[in-house]
Amino acid sequence: MKIKDTEIKIVLGDITELRVDAIVNAANNKLLMGGGVAGAIKRKGGKIIEEEAVKKGPIEIGAAIATGAGELAAKYVIHAATMGMDFETDEVRVRHSTRSALELAEQLEVKSIAFPALGCGVGGFPLLASAKIMAQEVFRHFRHGKSNIEEVVFCLYDEEAFSVFNKGVIRYLEHAVEVLMNGPFVTVDAIIEIEGGIVIIKRSNPPFGWALPGGFVDYGESLEDAAAREAKEETGLDVTDLKQFHTYSDPSRDPRFHTIGTVFIARAKGKPEAGDDAAGLRVVELSQIEKLAFAFDHKKIIEEYISYKNSGALP
Repeated sequence: MKIKDTEIKIVLGDITELRVDAIVNAANNKLLMGGGVAGAIKRKGGKIIEEEAVKKGPIEIGAAIATGAGELAAKYVIHAATMGMDFETDEVRVRHSTRSALELAEQLEVKSIAFPALGCGVGGFPLLASAKIMAQEVFRHFRHGKSNIEEVVFCLYDEEAFSVFNKGVIRYLEHAVEVLMNGPFVTVDAIIEIEGGIVIIKRSNPPFGWALPGGFVDYGESLEDAAAREAKEETGLDVTDLKQFHTYSDPSRDPRFHTIGTVFIARAKGKPEAGDDAAGLRVVELSQIEKLAFAFDHKKIIEEYISYKNSGALP
């Protein structure tokens, strides 16, 4: 598939054998090349790659540097630091290292770049989460502006990873390009007032964390209908008394893309249950909000809702 003029491919194979301008190494921040993808690159391309990399390190986790590719077919190795020497990674580190690798590839004026599954080796990060985060960053990078990069390859070493990335990247990007391409994206969220507090869900997809029930508005759907639909899908509740609270439009509120979100206050009765795309659900008292980690800007939204409940003044 394509995003504008850039071809996106998923291949099964050995990234060290690819004839591309640059391959990405899922590096540690000291740029030592031990096992996994890094070890394979050093074995095939020569220790000179590690020697050049180490001279440029250490670097911040999430940053990237480039070296020559030694005996490999590629011209460059882009070392994207997905972890420190504790070999731990997370959503933010995978996201930032993907972004840094793409930005550096533009500076190098490469035409083609190949990625492994960042964070999924010794980092132990889930394959599908990595696929979706990397897809989000690829979409973010190529959706606006001109790029030198004509081809992005996701190279997976085994059938399981290939299958997960084929679904997590290609299907995700096809949906983004064919359905959501014209942005900023419009979203809705609902503060559902129920006996015992408000309803929040635990996200199963990146960005992770607790969140208000909500999602994207479909073409031809009103904000109110979208809020009611998302509430039903994610909590099983039929909401009533929908009232617009505030619209949030800060371009940085969502790490994936620019979203403009309208938040509603609603009421519901019954027992909420987490939908298929939620990892969990709870009814939380407003006094407990500070203890929880929220995705997006949802903690700020709830704090402004609490202020509104106390003072009657809208944000």
